[in-house]
Amino acid sequence: MAFSSGCAATTTIIQTFVNAGEHVICCDDVYGGTQRYFRQISQMRNNVEFTFVDMTDVSNIEKAIKSNTKLIWVETPTNPTLKVCDVEKICALAKSKNILTAVDNTFPSPYLQSPLLLGADMSVNSVTKYIGGHSDVVMGVLVCNDVALRDKLFFTSKTIGGTPGPFDCYLALRGLKTLKVRMEATCRSAAIISEYLEAHPKVEKIIYPGLTSHPQHEIAKKQMRGFGGMITFFLKGGIEESRKFLAAMKTMTLAESLGGVESLIECPAVMTHFSVPPEVRKELGISDNLIRLSVGLEDVEDLVHDLQQAFEKI
Repeated sequence: MAFSSGCAATTTIIQTFVNAGEHVICCDDVYGGTQRYFRQISQMRNNVEFTFVDMTDVSNIEKAIKSNTKLIWVETPTNPTLKVCDVEKICALAKSKNILTAVDNTFPSPYLQSPLLLGADMSVNSVTKYIGGHSDVVMGVLVCNDVALRDKLFFTSKTIGGTPGPFDCYLALRGLKTLKVRMEATCRSAAIISEYLEAHPKVEKIIYPGLTSHPQHEIAKKQMRGFGGMITFFLKGGIEESRKFLAAMKTMTLAESLGGVESLIECPAVMTHFSVPPEVRKELGISDNLIRLSVGLEDVEDLVHDLQQAFEKI
């Protein structure tokens, strides 16, 4: 099912399967828009209870399950700290408790990861990102492999009306035709850039599932067909260093969003995740020196050179 945005797909799932007074378990480090909807709309206005846990440890999910738990919401790799959750283990646990699972698959895209084949009930993608791929459409898509679930979701979708226009659908189909070559190219470049950043003296820490230093590298190898184009790293310094570094970019664009043909770079603490409560950001490690990079299709030497000249400004 296609939607006018990824958030519309998320809203449809919650409105279909979770009533007031019922409970949802969500990964703690989740897309800012999802956090905003869950915390400020569903929880505060609609009386849906949410528990946010670190899903890299499946036992945290098991401990959080209640008698009224209806849904487990997984995002992997997470946004922006790139935690990798074991989808197969989480879905097996959910099925044993008769709880539905939804996986936000936006970061890897359907080309690199298939949640339904790993046991998920629903897979959600923001088409705005890799599927559209050209930063010119806002859209979402929801896929399930159960007719009864699909019929319930479709009824909610057509009732609340978060449906896309025909031109948006045209743009999404156009982007889908090149998804394979774009994802393969971004994975190649991201691998080179991640190794460059890991060795850079002005980088405090880097998180990329393709590096053996990533805590869940083996899980990523098991459930992904490539490690994607999203890289998170921490500069040595604070907000001033982040501002100077980002302002110095020439090839990369300072902007929110991701998954387009152009490389986008941002500071989540003051951009994509600013709506996440400060104390939660601190707990999750979304600090002022955390930089999120979406690797595009520019020549990788140009991208490395851009990073190098920006590092020289701090």
